[in-house]
Parts: sequence; C-alpha cells; structure tokens
Amino acid sequence: MPAHSAVSSADGFTIPGPPGNPPRRYADRMAADPTGTRFALRAADVSAEITEVGAALRALRVGGVDLVPDYPDDAPTPAASGIVLVPWPNRIRDGRWEDDGELRQLAITEPKLGNASHGLLRFASYRLEEQTDAALTLRADVVPQTGYPYHLATRVTYRLGERGIRVTHEITNIGDGDAPVALGTHPYFRISDVDTADLSLQVEARTWFRLDDQSIPVAEEPLDDAHDLRTPRRVGDLSLDVAFAGLPRRDGRVHAHLIAPDGRRLTVWAGEGFDYVQVFTTDRFPGHDLAVAIEPMTAPADAFNSGRSLRRLAPGESWTLEWGADLVG
Repeated sequence: MPAHSAVSSADGFTIPGPPGNPPRRYADRMAADPTGTRFALRAADVSAEITEVGAALRALRVGGVDLVPDYPDDAPTPAASGIVLVPWPNRIRDGRWEDDGELRQLAITEPKLGNASHGLLRFASYRLEEQTDAALTLRADVVPQTGYPYHLATRVTYRLGERGIRVTHEITNIGDGDAPVALGTHPYFRISDVDTADLSLQVEARTWFRLDDQSIPVAEEPLDDAHDLRTPRRVGDLSLDVAFAGLPRRDGRVHAHLIAPDGRRLTVWAGEGFDYVQVFTTDRFPGHDLAVAIEPMTAPADAFNSGRSLRRLAPGESWTLEWGADLVG
C-alpha cells in the first residue's frame, strides 16, 4: 500500500504513520474552523479570543459582559469582524492606483462596488510568535504581488488590561523601495446585557466624508444633523457607513464611546497615527439584529489615490501604532 493512502472503516479512516508509529485515525467528517486556530487570553476577569485568520479580535469579555458580538463556530469571519486592515483600510477605487507614475491594478475584492477592499491580509493565516496567559503576538507578511510590489513584515500584539484590551501593530518595510502603507482595524462592539439598538454612540469628531456610489470619499464636510455624534445618539436610530475626521486628542488619544442606559461606557481609543474613525452599522451580522463597528484608521478610504495620510516606509523603516477598548463603570 502506498505510504500515504487512507484505509476506510466503519467509523472513519486511517492513514499509516511513520515507521515504528501507529496509524493515525480520523473521523469521516473532519470539521475545520474557517477562522483557523483560536488563541485564548485571560487575566483576572478579562478574557479574549483572537483568530489565526486575519488576526481578528473574535471575543472580548470583561466581568462577565461580552463586548464583541459572537458568530457561529462554522462560519468564516462575517463582515470583516475584528480583522487587521493592511496595507490599506477600507477601499481603493476600482483597485487601481498610481505609484510614482506607474499605474498599478489590485484584485477586485469587493465586486459589488468594484473596489479593492480591506487590504491584503484579510484572509491570511498569521503565525504565532509569542503567547502568555494575558498577551499574544501574531505576525504575517504582505508579500510582493500583483498591484502591490512591496514586502512588509507585520506584527500585532493583543494584551489584556484591567478593563479591556490594548492592541499594538508594527509594520516594517523589509523589501526594496518606499512602500505606501496605511492601517486600520475592523472591530465590532456591544455591551451584551443591553440590546445594541439601545446603546448610545458618541464620536468626538468635527468632520465627516461624503461618499459616492462606490463608497469612496468625494468631500470632507462639517458635521450635519445626520452625522453629528458629538452628543451621544441611540444606535438603533442610526444607519451609518462613514468615516470621521477632526478628532480631538486627550492624552495623545482619540476616543469613541458606546454608552449603556445605566452609564457604563465602552471606550474605543486610538493613539498617535490614528486620525480617522469609521463607523458602520449593519443588520446583517449573523445572530444579531444590529451590530456596530468602530474602526480606527490611519487614513481614509482611497488613500492610495488621494495620498491623504498615506505613509511611505523606507526600506528597513518600521511604524508602530496602538489602540484599545475598555469598559468603564
């Protein structure tokens, strides 16, 4: 019998092992998690779960309260939940951009609108670099490819705190040429003992980006009544897929808040380099009537074309960024 042929039986099949080792037995149906390995973190009454695919924040719990909406075990990551967006967040119009006079074409990953969406690591399997009970570091490379001929080493560290989580991203240009880079993240949040519709959302911003029919920014405008979230507004009364700018900083951070009727506050904060926040509400998140994403970004959509807040990393140069989320009250 060939060395790697399988032998069926009533309750599964076997594959011969290496010489001197017993055969390996498998069930007929082997379930595979579409999000890959899940890495569990715990510190006191704070816990989290991070996925191998997309390095996504899949779960966060503080004091028995779930702060991230769950989804079925056999489902791939829905609506980009919790993933890292690199080397660009959001969209690039038609997947096309000009790189120092050379036209480049990326794969169209949002066929409905004809855009390249959410970077190049959305479905990548990250490698484990280090893990302790309360912290985890994963890494993945953006390799040179059609439409993006640059080589980036990326690393993301999730670390639990007393009331939430801190996330650190590091990007290093390990190739040739100055690599254009922007970064975002796509976490959804909730306070599980309150209907998301009854939470209030506050975003401390002064401007918003008007979008065209491809969801690409065409103008930055002062807040109007529909987009002014400086005073908290009920999530169930909002329908948003929009980026905000003009974010004031306190202690070097920008802030957005989900607020429960009893005053508890989930604060999403972002450090230097994160000058934009995207807010997305949806009724299509599996198992939930309503979900809201609060997405720190270093640049708005289509930055590869507009150049706005796009950073060029020289060969060997690194960029480190931090954001996090905490439940207070």
